[in-house]
Amino acid sequence: MSALHIKKGSTRHSAYNLRPTFSDVQERHTIAVLVENEPGVLARVIGLFSGRGYNIESLTVAEVDHTGHLSRITIVTTGTPQVIEQIKAQLGRIVSVRDVHDLTVEGASVERELAIIKVVGDGDKRVEALRLADIFRANVVDSTLNSFIFEITGAPDKIDAFADLMRPLGLIEIARTGVAALLRGD
Repeated sequence: MSALHIKKGSTRHSAYNLRPTFSDVQERHTIAVLVENEPGVLARVIGLFSGRGYNIESLTVAEVDHTGHLSRITIVTTGTPQVIEQIKAQLGRIVSVRDVHDLTVEGASVERELAIIKVVGDGDKRVEALRLADIFRANVVDSTLNSFIFEITGAPDKIDAFADLMRPLGLIEIARTGVAALLRGD
């Protein structure tokens, strides 16, 4: 007699998969939404997230076509695959939404963010802050006798790393634009 080949998730007593088909894994997704530039569109998009208890990690909005009156909303959110699919479907149902793209799923993309960071310190801390800024290719956009304001552009992880290194040197304030992203290639 040959051994029974039982599928993972089933038992010897049943041929059916008894495990749930949904995933509990939280994934980070970048979603680009092309919308008509008219009053209330952003409120409807954000209302979709807040009304269902979904979190937005980053949100950027700008007009991308002046003649066609179109704006691009880039949203970074986390959720299970089922929640992400639900978000995309519900975004597509909003009347003013022209197009919805999940950049995380559709292929390789380029994500960039801009941050300005204020660091207060003197002596060795100032020298160390300037040295780190040079390594991270951050620009000094303002300088006083006891503070610097740095401008840094890059992937969100790069900005997080720079801010973490500046905290012990006297980081007192940070402003971030949020993620702007595009698919790579054609």
